[in-house]
Amino acid sequence: MLTESFKVIEPEFATYAMGNVHVEKLTTGCRWSEGPVYFPDGRYLLWSDIPNNRIMRWDATDGSVSIFREPSRNSNGHTRDNQGRLVSCEHSGRQVTRTEADGSITVLADRYQGKKLNSPNDVVVKRDGSIWFTDPPYGIMSEYEGDQADSEVGGNYVFRIDGDSLELTVVSDDFDKPNGLCFSPDESILYIADTGASHDPDGPQHIRAFDVSADGKSIANSRVFAVCDNGLFDGFRCDIHGNIWSSAADGVHCYTPAGTLIGKILIPETVANVTFGGAKYNRLFICGTTSIYSVFLNTQGADRP
Repeated sequence: MLTESFKVIEPEFATYAMGNVHVEKLTTGCRWSEGPVYFPDGRYLLWSDIPNNRIMRWDATDGSVSIFREPSRNSNGHTRDNQGRLVSCEHSGRQVTRTEADGSITVLADRYQGKKLNSPNDVVVKRDGSIWFTDPPYGIMSEYEGDQADSEVGGNYVFRIDGDSLELTVVSDDFDKPNGLCFSPDESILYIADTGASHDPDGPQHIRAFDVSADGKSIANSRVFAVCDNGLFDGFRCDIHGNIWSSAADGVHCYTPAGTLIGKILIPETVANVTFGGAKYNRLFICGTTSIYSVFLNTQGADRP
């Protein structure tokens, strides 16, 4: 029997939401939790507390919470690259960085055509080593999540960093406020959220899907994959079956590859982002506004190392 943590909309959801499983609160005390990433080799979760300008760490071995990095240049989204290194989007740094094995930080991108980026938001790494990230203006719109400033690039783009040359190219320039993104399990589709409704009541509040080109360097055939029915989609991840598990105002929404909403994980705070982790990659870690939650599911993350 499913617990009150789950809301079934279509019967298929019961395949992934297991009986007698509850959402767990792992920690609280943040201002705006974002950008979770799990490191199975160390059995820990990292996430950003953007306004507090720090990266936090939760240890799966004993449940302890500590500060991983402070200041963090108002980091937001994180991921791991194919060598297991931390890749981070930074609001006040206005850059995408990589943390090397020795703890040093390499700047991967901070300018486009000589102009500063806005405030990189979320990031994913493709199996070919390329790094894809969104660059909305949230970090330069106020002093709360970064440093207020004017946009230099003059748009809100989705970028690709080449894994070998580090060349930075625009893969999409027609978003209002591009936000979370992830690839389908076979990397043939790229999903990107647009949260334009955050500052415009008539703005977009959906996820778009794109076909990835055969050479893996561009995207085409844009279409709306899903529209959020409660708040906005922010960050999201794909499981091995191609389902999208996305943040929303009332929790985590689960969509099939066809874009059908089949169920929700109910969270008492607005959710900003999620990631899969744990020993079997079947544990979904959830960034609620002030807290970190987790829940075990009958599926696994598609981006398992």
